[in-house]
Amino acid sequence: MTTEHTVPNQNDDDLYEHHSFTADKGQAPLRIDKYLMNRIENATRNKIQTAAKEGSIYVNDVQVKQNYKVKPLDKIRVLFEHPPYEYLLTPEDIPLDIVYEDDELLVLNKPPGMVVHPGHGNYSGTLINALIFHFENLPNNSSERPGLVHRIDKDTSGLLVVAKTEHAMTHLSKQFFNKTSEREYVAIVWGNMDEDEGTIEGHIGRHPKNRLQNTVFEGDDEDKGKPAVTHYKVIERLGYVTLVSCRLETGRTHQIRVHMKHIGHTLFNDERYGGERILKGTTFTKYKQFVDNCFKILPRQALHAKTLGFVHPKTGEKMSFDSPVPEDIQQCIDKWRHYATHMQ
Repeated sequence: MTTEHTVPNQNDDDLYEHHSFTADKGQAPLRIDKYLMNRIENATRNKIQTAAKEGSIYVNDVQVKQNYKVKPLDKIRVLFEHPPYEYLLTPEDIPLDIVYEDDELLVLNKPPGMVVHPGHGNYSGTLINALIFHFENLPNNSSERPGLVHRIDKDTSGLLVVAKTEHAMTHLSKQFFNKTSEREYVAIVWGNMDEDEGTIEGHIGRHPKNRLQNTVFEGDDEDKGKPAVTHYKVIERLGYVTLVSCRLETGRTHQIRVHMKHIGHTLFNDERYGGERILKGTTFTKYKQFVDNCFKILPRQALHAKTLGFVHPKTGEKMSFDSPVPEDIQQCIDKWRHYATHMQ
């Protein structure tokens, strides 16, 4: 092992953790620059090597060079002298589509393309930047994110609840943790589903080979993901795709996207999980042109957080909200509906 010195006391030297990973039990020896490239989104090998040369990469609290070979269960940390950019929050005057607001909380409709909170490669233009511009003194969640009770992916549209007080944050977070909140999504998935409804269960965790994806692990090994449950129901069969409703019992990262791929019905135009290719249909040129046109109309995964329900933290009232299917998804549905009609 190539070492220089152990990590100094963070309180004394003002080092800040930007990324941390624990290598898997079955990790094969791999250079740490290659390891980190697979785990840090948008990170180039040059960037990782520069971080190593600057003494910012530590394994088991020991500073290492870029040629260090990662071993099973190594604890890897990337530290710098400045705080992570995602914690340097800048208020930005970004319009919010608020569907409900009172003194305790607000419910808003997030457009596709908006990142919920700052992170690697997205330090501005996020929902958090907008929230701290429009609202003062929002409570932090356990990850120090102002107001956030839950989140949805960048290219997923739909409803989010935001806490405005500490009491609301605690109360709403417990509802999501205890699975008493209600969340229903609509999605277009590849293929004609066999069953009209069903339940998908399986632990979801980071993909062992592609760290930008999550995957389903069989069994109950908590080291390989967390329990996840998705209930689905067919809304409409549209030939080579199906319009489905998905109700979340748990809230894992990419849950619907991962579960649907797991059962062979990847979300339509979900680039990260392979849905941006033609997965079902014919080899005819006209069909390829039709699907390409659908991709242009809907340049994102076909997923929308349509309904949201919870108990109000102060009044105890059961609240329920519904968001219309956005225009891009609706146009895609209409095109497939027209195509399916002419298939018969």
